[in-house]
Amino acid sequence: MEYLIVALKLIVGFSILNVWLVRANKPTPYRGGDANNIIEEFQNYGLPSWFTYVIGTAKVLLAIMLIVSVFYPGIGSFAAYGIAFLMLGAVGMHLKIGDPPVKAFPALTFLVFSLLIALL
Repeated sequence: MEYLIVALKLIVGFSILNVWLVRANKPTPYRGGDANNIIEEFQNYGLPSWFTYVIGTAKVLLAIMLIVSVFYPGIGSFAAYGIAFLMLGAVGMHLKIGDPPVKAFPALTFLVFSLLIALL
């Protein structure tokens, strides 16, 4: 079970870093509405652009904490619950604008993975 939790931490952590640091300005099939980057995505959700940076900073910090928790397990639950909370918000935003379910799939997956990390 321990190896599964480590794998989930690394998958979630590195995936979030990929989205926010590598692919932030690139289109993906999972962006909300017809957005081509993260700023446009948050605008589609009706959120101010400054909020993008707040959420992005929180997600990047929590992702780093989740990765570090492989070696320092004490911070793992905090990071996992934080990511789960933010992913719940992401799923809610996709629902708010009427995105097809496939667009919310990554956020829902990371929500479930984060809850597994926190609870196991």
